This record gives sequence, structure tokens and C-alpha cells, in this order.
Amino acid sequence: MNAQQPGAPQRLTGQDLVRLKKYLAENLLRALETEGVEASQRPAFIQQNIGRVFETTQLKFPEDLKKDIFKQVLNDLLGFGPIQPLLDDPDVSEIMVNGPKKIFIEKKGQLTKSEITFDDDDHVVRIIDRIIMPLGRRVDFDTPTVDARLPDGSRVNAVVRPVSIDGPSITIRKFRKDKLKVEDLINFGSITKQMADFLEACVKARFNIVISGGTGSGKTTLLNVVSGFIPESERIITIEDAAELQLQQDHVMRMETKPANVDGMHAVTIRELVKNSLRMRPDRIVVGEVRGGEALDMLQAMNTGHDGSLTTVHSNSPRDAISRLETLVLMAGMDLPLKVVRTQISSAIDLIVQQTRLRDGKRKVTAITEVAGMEGDVVVLSDIFKFNQTSVTQDGQVLGELQPTGIRPNFTPRLIAAGFNLSADVFMAKSQLPASRR
Repeated sequence: MNAQQPGAPQRLTGQDLVRLKKYLAENLLRALETEGVEASQRPAFIQQNIGRVFETTQLKFPEDLKKDIFKQVLNDLLGFGPIQPLLDDPDVSEIMVNGPKKIFIEKKGQLTKSEITFDDDDHVVRIIDRIIMPLGRRVDFDTPTVDARLPDGSRVNAVVRPVSIDGPSITIRKFRKDKLKVEDLINFGSITKQMADFLEACVKARFNIVISGGTGSGKTTLLNVVSGFIPESERIITIEDAAELQLQQDHVMRMETKPANVDGMHAVTIRELVKNSLRMRPDRIVVGEVRGGEALDMLQAMNTGHDGSLTTVHSNSPRDAISRLETLVLMAGMDLPLKVVRTQISSAIDLIVQQTRLRDGKRKVTAITEVAGMEGDVVVLSDIFKFNQTSVTQDGQVLGELQPTGIRPNFTPRLIAAGFNLSADVFMAKSQLPASRR
């Protein structure tokens, strides 16, 4: 292997180590190209030859430092650089790179700053390129933002200069390898058994459900769990910006949006996919998130026989979810009176499930709310279950209780007609239950 030898100073500075790692990586990549190593053989080739490339430098390092350098180079070439250990850590749910020297992680609901760093801005950009190049995407001065996903399905957003002022940014929402079940949410305290039974009945009875919540509140996770109640016998079409849903059923057709090409042409939007899905004989349409004019198409589908549909929307309460949907419908470009929009919403949607990330990092369903029709120009909402916060402990833990409100939904006859005659206990708060059943 031909390689120029970098200088070998008496004491290597941090910058010297950066140059050494770059030297090793460049020479290994050159060797791969020269010897025409097939993609499947590249990991083994790199691991076998990194020691030989290092020997050409004639540098003498302690064995532990050499191993650490080798690991960093291997992560750069075979993984995703310094953040690879974070991706491998099952307890890390989110990784946020705010420039090369500031990396924050969410671990077990808590945000902390990681000791891991990149070498410099170029190092971050190289890792961004490694993530997006297999997908045929690019990020540069003219296209400074990109959405992508890792091979395991984790969602990635990257932003570079000039948009990202303090250096290249990467945000990764990790994909859980172990698929959560409703029992897990009950054990976590995210929902109660009563709420789970109610949601299962509503899904199987083909009610249209919107999961509402803020960024990072767990909407997609809840949508995954709730969609698990859909019977195996039904054909499900899923539509997403970046495929994250992990439906368990066999008969699932997944669709994902396509960004525009370099000429700004040939994009495929969620709205186009929603329209197309209606021609695919769906029993259920599951839209990962409505955030534009597709809200109108989704409502029209719900109102014209495609019941049992599920979606999510960014909002902080059930009432906010209605307002958000109104805004999104108007973004479709149709000049509709507000009352008509509200009527569409109230007739299409049966249930809003509010998912919240509390101050202590826990994620919880804080309301299950029936859309009970219209009174005048106002959409009527009725809380069936509600989280009542009682206090916050000195260490920041939020205390409270998830309880039924005691109100039976107006759509109870529809549940009964679908074969779900839920016990009155499901809708009764503990204080309303006989002492023997509390």
C-alpha cells in the first residue's frame, strides 16, 4: 500500500490525532478502490488492514490509545463515527448534534450532554454524507436540510451551513428494536388497563382516531401500539414522510413520500399518496402525520366509507387538535367556510387521543376525548379519560392519576352494535366504584 507518511512529532496534539485518523481512513479507502474489494468484504478488509496502514506511519503509541484510534476510524468507515456507540446504546432514544463539540442525548426520558465529540465541522458533514448517500440524497449550500433514515429505520434530520449557524447539526430519533405492546404502555404508566380496553374496542369498531401531541411526545409509538388492534384480516395502507411505523399485521402496504430531484421536480407528497391510497382497496388508511393539505383528503376519505383510519397531528390538547386540523384543511387551497370545515372534522373524527411528554420526561396519554358533534359553529368535545396532575416532587417527578371522567361516550350504541358492550366500570372513576372493586 502506497502511503505518504505524516510527520511524527514527539507529542501528538489533538489536531495531530485528527490528521492521523484522516490519514488512516483515506489510505484504507484508497486500498479498497485499488484492490476492487466487494461491498460485502469491505468490513473484513478494513479490519485486517488498518494495522498495516498504521505501521507505515512509524508512530509508537500505547496499545490502549492505538486501539481507541482504530475503533474511531472503524466507526467512521463502517458505522456513523463518534455517535455509533450512542446508536448502539438501547437506552438512548434521541441523539442531537449541535455542531461538532456539543452532542446531547435523551436517555430514559432525560436530556443530558454527552462527552462524545466530533473532530470538526467536516467530520460531522462526512457522517451526514455517509447517512444520506446510500439513499441518493445530498446536503450542501444549496440544499442545506435533509430528512433521511438509518438502515434500522431510525429517523434522521440534518442541517448544514448557512442555515445551521453554529455548525452542522444532526438529530436522530432512534428506532426501537423491541416493538412496544399495549402491556408495556400499561406497565410504564402511560395508559391504564381501562383506557387500553376502550381504545381496543374503538379501533376494532372502526372508529376514526387522531393521536395528538407535541414534538417528541411519543405519538408515533402510540400509533404503532394502537394500530396493533387492527384485525389481521384487513388490508392496511400506511403513508409517511419517513417510514417509522412497525405494524405487526401481514397485509400491510407501506408508502413513503419522495423528495424533489435536483431540479426541484418529481416530488411525491403525502397528499398525493393519500389520494392514491383510495384506489388501492384499503380497509384502513394510517397516515403517520398530517401536516398540510392532505388533512382535507384524509377527512373526505373518513367521511366516504374509509372508516377506521388513524393519524397523528402536532398539537397540545384535543381542542388545539381541532384548531390545527382546521388550519391544515384550509392549506389545501379550497375556499371553504369555517363552519363547513368544522362540520367535516366533527363528522369524520370520532376520537382524539392526547399524548404528552411531561416535565419529568415521562410520556403519558393525558386525555381520550370524544368528538361529539356540533353546537352552532363549535365542535363539541367530551373527555372520556383525563390525567389529573396533583403535584411535582422535589426531584421533578410529576404526580397524578389517569382516570375516567364518569362520562359514557355518545357513540356507545355504535360500540354495542359492533359487538363491544363495555362494562360501566370502564367509564367510572375509583370514587364512583363500589368499595369492593376499588
